[in-house]
Amino acid sequence: MRIVEPKVLKTGGKQRFGRGFSREELKKVGLTSKEARRLGIPVDVRRKTVHEENVKAVKAMLENLKKVSKPKGKSKS
Repeated sequence: MRIVEPKVLKTGGKQRFGRGFSREELKKVGLTSKEARRLGIPVDVRRKTVHEENVKAVKAMLENLKKVSKPKGKSKS
């Protein structure tokens, strides 16, 4: 299940959805490719371009994940 789809620029200025975020985009956010895959973020190791729109999308998704995930307390046994 993809939450956010990365955008890639084609020749002529058109946009399309990509297969995943580039390693450089993830590096700007502070994630490694392993961490991103563990969180369910698609990674495309072949891409080398960096689009600020994609960096903002990953940052927003991480903020959303932080809000949703709650720390687990100790069990009452």
